[in-house]
Amino acid sequence: MYLRAAFFEGRIRPGFEEAFERFVDERLVPLWTRFPGATRVEVLREVEADEGAQRYPMVLQISYPDRAAIERALSSAVRYESRALTQQLLQLFEGRVFHVVFRQAGHATAADA
Repeated sequence: MYLRAAFFEGRIRPGFEEAFERFVDERLVPLWTRFPGATRVEVLREVEADEGAQRYPMVLQISYPDRAAIERALSSAVRYESRALTQQLLQLFEGRVFHVVFRQAGHATAADA
């Protein structure tokens, strides 16, 4: 399994936190769940961070079965639709957004330790 993550590094403009979260939940998540091949969409919202750490108020993570599915999603019409909406979202955000693709290496639980 592969995960493509979007890291929102920076901060939500002060006073726009609720509008940012509402925009993501109501307008973007429905599009992200329509990406071809996507098996899971997760939106992670920062609660706290170590002192001096980079701030990531949001991380989007979309799971795919293989790299080919990621490529199909990236070239899909729904991705271009979501990019246009994301430009609107970025008006509520100060910072940068970048993507990283991860290969899932395995699972462990506390019971396994």
